[in-house]
Amino acid sequence: MLTYLVRRVLLALFTVWAISVLTFIIIQAPPGDFVDAYISNLSAGGGAISVEQAEQLRREYALDQPIYAQYFRWLGKVVQGDFGMALLWQRPVMEVIGDRLWLTMIVSFAAVLLTWFLALPIGIYSAVKQYSIGDYIFTFLGFLGLAIPSFMLGLLALYFGFVFFGANVGGLFDPQYAEAPWSWAKFGDLLQHLPLPAVILAVAGMAQAIRIMRANLLDELRKPYVVTARAKGLSETRAILKYPVRVALNPFASTIGYTLPYVVSGSIIVSLVMGLPTVGPLLLQALIAQDMFLAGTIVLLLGVLTVIGTLISDLILVWIDPRIRLEG
Repeated sequence: MLTYLVRRVLLALFTVWAISVLTFIIIQAPPGDFVDAYISNLSAGGGAISVEQAEQLRREYALDQPIYAQYFRWLGKVVQGDFGMALLWQRPVMEVIGDRLWLTMIVSFAAVLLTWFLALPIGIYSAVKQYSIGDYIFTFLGFLGLAIPSFMLGLLALYFGFVFFGANVGGLFDPQYAEAPWSWAKFGDLLQHLPLPAVILAVAGMAQAIRIMRANLLDELRKPYVVTARAKGLSETRAILKYPVRVALNPFASTIGYTLPYVVSGSIIVSLVMGLPTVGPLLLQALIAQDMFLAGTIVLLLGVLTVIGTLISDLILVWIDPRIRLEG
């Protein structure tokens, strides 16, 4: 097990490095650079800078160097915990991200946990009670959840909150806590606002997970070993939960690898609609302004989440299915 863990961690580190290279290349792909975007914004506002000032900015941020030199300069600082300056804000990247990173993680993990805790029992029920009224209801709700975009659910939540309750249900804090330092009162206010965005972000993933669990379990329930277990007098609950559910969890558990980054990236538009103080709106602004350090850091974090999710999936698969061998 230890050898397997070490091998998986080394592979994860290599994958993160590859993601950092691809991230930097993709961000640099559009024509122009941050200085060009900065000049365009100034021109739109009636301002202007000279050619000498533009070149000075490029030298200051090393934008006049080759792309590989810019990458290694950025990577060297990342290894030291310095993700560079957010050019658009003129502040360190981690200072700009600040609490937004932790709030993003909290909202994302809340959505993932909600997806699992609801999708697992509903999927089992739908498989065991196939073609029942409850199965039809959950199937309809599942297709509805897949069909409606998350940002549309956010808009509907804001509309109904304003019409029926006369309140703005967006954001993660009340106005008096939005800029206040952290305290138990602010944390409690966060917990009160957290369920709504978590539910909105979890709906699409939950609908998909229910369908996956239902299909996998239906396939297992028709196999001979389940019939044999029932014939030997094993209770229906044990006959279902002991082996079929455990085997059906394999594809279900493997979805963790993309669920974490999907929730984070999918929250960008939802965050804009509902006014959530997460990294999503920052990523959008950074990409528009070609702020390579800020955008690169956020995209790199998404890649790291994918790697972490895949590692967790592998470990869960090894735990729930003894047929999976750690050594080839």
